[in-house]
This record gives sequence, structure tokens and C-alpha cells, in this order.
Amino acid sequence: MIKHIVFDFGDVFINLNKMATHDALSQYPCKASLSEINRINHLYETGQISTKDFTAFYLSNFKGLSPYQFKTAWNQILQDIPNHRLRFIQALYNDNQFELILLSNTNELHIDFIKNNEPNYTDFKGCFHGFYLSHLINLRKPNEDIFLHIQQKHQINPKKALFIDDLPENIATAEQLGYQTWLLDRAKEDVTELFNIKADLF
Repeated sequence: MIKHIVFDFGDVFINLNKMATHDALSQYPCKASLSEINRINHLYETGQISTKDFTAFYLSNFKGLSPYQFKTAWNQILQDIPNHRLRFIQALYNDNQFELILLSNTNELHIDFIKNNEPNYTDFKGCFHGFYLSHLINLRKPNEDIFLHIQQKHQINPKKALFIDDLPENIATAEQLGYQTWLLDRAKEDVTELFNIKADLF
């Protein structure tokens, strides 16, 4: 029987346009390699470099990019938390049958933008018994250590936990650790369909 439900954030609750930042930055000539960009993004997403240093990397590597243009481009990936998903997680929280945990790879710029622009954010965050953001805990998916971190914090038996994410690599790690999983396909599914799509677990 499921006792814990661990949710991803992006494209599970908050809608994303995953190509928006790439498309916006592609207008500027770049001298950094893809591996360098991925490395700096990883450091930022795990809180190992500051927003100031992260921004400086992009400004020094993308010709003609201003601080405002970078910040705007970086946050273009973020859209909204639809009301029907907020109502779903509120009802689940009020039902008090499961321990609800959010586990998200994210960063300071994105979270600050969401706090300032998403009116549902505070209510949304209040629906979780644990709310873990990669840049604050210095761990990220799909590494095992982030799952072990929440397991210790919440005394989770993975066999009694469901992990929901939209990325196969994150699902693969969870399955290796014994979690029940749902690889959510945003194009065809919505997290609010949980108890229909995963009815066999409940």
C-alpha cells in the first residue's frame, strides 16, 4: 500500500516550455561548448555557484547578451501552475492519507521568478510535507543520493512509495531503489489523473 507520494515539479505541476530558453539564447553568438554550459548549469542547480557567478558565465560567453536579456531568457521556460492541479494537490493534502513530497531539480533564479509571478505558489508549497529543491539541498536527480536523502528524512520504504516524474532517467533511478513509479507523459496525461492511471497501486 502506498504511504508516500513523491512528485516532480516541472511539467508535473508547473507547465514548462522546455525549448524557450534555448531558443532565446540561440540569438546570441556563443563561445562556450555545450559541455561547459551543462557543467555550469549543473553547478548552479546544485547550489555550488551563486546567481552572480552563474549570470557572469553567460554574459561572458554569449556575445551581446545583457543581464536583463539573460534573466528574461532563462525564465522563459516557466509558465503556470494550473488551478485544476492546485485543487488536486490541496484535496490530496486535506485527505491526509499520504505523505506528500516535492522533489525538484531547479535553481534560485527560477524559484525567485515563480515566487514573484505565480499567484498559486505559496498555496501550492503548503500542500507538501516535504519540499526539496536541488539548489538548496545540493543534490539533484537522477543521482541516488537525492532519493536517499528524502528516504532518511521521511523514513520512506521505497516499496511503499510512488515517484512521479516526466524524465526517464529520474524514473530509472527510482525504480532501481525499489520505488513504484509513474513516467508522466504531459502530452497525453495529467497528474490529476493519478488515481485512474495508477489505480492498481491504491
